[in-house]
Amino acid sequence: MTTFVLASASPARLKTLRSAGLDPTVIVSGVDESQADGLPPFELALQLAELKCAAVAARDEVPGDALVLGCDSVLELDGEALGKPGDPAEAVRRWQAMRGRSGVLLTGHCLRDMATGRVAAATASTTVHFADVTDEEIEAYVATGEPLWVAGAFTVDSLGGAFVAGIEGDHHNVVGVSLPLLRDLVIELGHSWTSLWAARDDAQA
Repeated sequence: MTTFVLASASPARLKTLRSAGLDPTVIVSGVDESQADGLPPFELALQLAELKCAAVAARDEVPGDALVLGCDSVLELDGEALGKPGDPAEAVRRWQAMRGRSGVLLTGHCLRDMATGRVAAATASTTVHFADVTDEEIEAYVATGEPLWVAGAFTVDSLGGAFVAGIEGDHHNVVGVSLPLLRDLVIELGHSWTSLWAARDDAQA
């Protein structure tokens, strides 16, 4: 039975994977994300995912047969990578810049097979169209605290959903993990996606 390890503290990623039939063990990487500053957005998302995956794969508590997934998301707007805003004022400034416009949500994925040492990695891209929200709506949204904890200062699956006018691409990628891409990586490493469902069922039996 293959153990699936999620190297992320994101509740949204965990919920998405569970809804897709997996039952991940969560081990937070503790990676300092600032070490990848200065990279272009696409490379930044992928490198941070690789660093998180490697950090968790090195932990003694990770089973030798596990698949370890590291992910990281950034929003690309005007060529700049926007991660989590540092404070409410920054979140307000970002929303004032994003409203009525479109950005690209990039999520790097890195999957390591502990049994073979093989790694498969890729980045998923989804275009996000933001509603032309008012200053009052921005202030109210930021006051909830939600934008401070997510890449790009928005969610599509919670309070921020009403402020996203539409997307082009994989919805799950905006939440934090692209299920179609992850399936491809699982297959690339020689595993069956549906066998991860069976592992989940066996574990709960």
